[in-house]
Amino acid sequence: MAAPVRNKHAKTHPHTELVIITGLSGSGKGTALKALEDLGYYSVDNLPIDLIPKFAELVEGVPKVRRAAIVVDIREGSSLERFPALYKRISAKIPTRLLFLEADDATLIRRFSETRRPHPLGANQSVADSVRRERERLAPIRRLADPIINTSKFNVHELRDTIHSAFRGKHREPEILIQVNSFGFRHGVPSDSDLVFDVRFLPNPNYIPAFKALSGKNPVVARYIRSFPQTTEFIDRISELLVYLLPHYIEEGKSYLTISFGCTGGRHRSVMIANEIRKRLAAAGYRVKETHRDVAKT
Repeated sequence: MAAPVRNKHAKTHPHTELVIITGLSGSGKGTALKALEDLGYYSVDNLPIDLIPKFAELVEGVPKVRRAAIVVDIREGSSLERFPALYKRISAKIPTRLLFLEADDATLIRRFSETRRPHPLGANQSVADSVRRERERLAPIRRLADPIINTSKFNVHELRDTIHSAFRGKHREPEILIQVNSFGFRHGVPSDSDLVFDVRFLPNPNYIPAFKALSGKNPVVARYIRSFPQTTEFIDRISELLVYLLPHYIEEGKSYLTISFGCTGGRHRSVMIANEIRKRLAAAGYRVKETHRDVAKT
């Protein structure tokens, strides 16, 4: 198969990459785009051919959008004939990969039957005829693609895992962002919580006058809470549980997880515990953000 043209003298930012997803209707292009989005790619579906060069400039010139993925397919109509030449020009400027998805005819016909959606080429002919015509029109693009993935035997999860394996990179950090949150049950449980832990069983610093106006971030308050054996045991056990669970969440495709720790008012115990768990998960190599919703409330 032909390799995309590269200009070794092209000036690009480190890690700049554009992935163009194409292929047969019903082969899983939407799933592939979502999988790349989970890996941190800025993703756009069905970008018009004439906008691709401008989009490539955006990827190359904006630091926050250095990895991007777009879908280009038969919905472009006659404009698709210009894509091979356009692709060669773009790939000479920035690193570009062309991902082509396909499946056998029987699989594609079955998928259209199951979803009851018309083929993009129209309802005036059978799905089988539309698939055949689409293969013919996409053949020049397929010859430029690398990789080419046949999705006939894949379910959604298997295709996602295949895309992750092909584009993740060996040294990339775990593809999940963890939000560790503290809150007070008095003010309600955060609605976006995936996991909620109640730490009201721990001794409450609020009853100590010197600690009342302070928060769980204060070293003296944190040391007081940590002085109880149930605190250190809870932190150890929850940390071990989360480190065990997170790879399974990643395997199932979860890209964002919110873990909330609640005490009565959300100022002392939950804040200290959330801060400690954040440190443990960060030390395990995960991307972790920490927020304290109710720490300033009375």
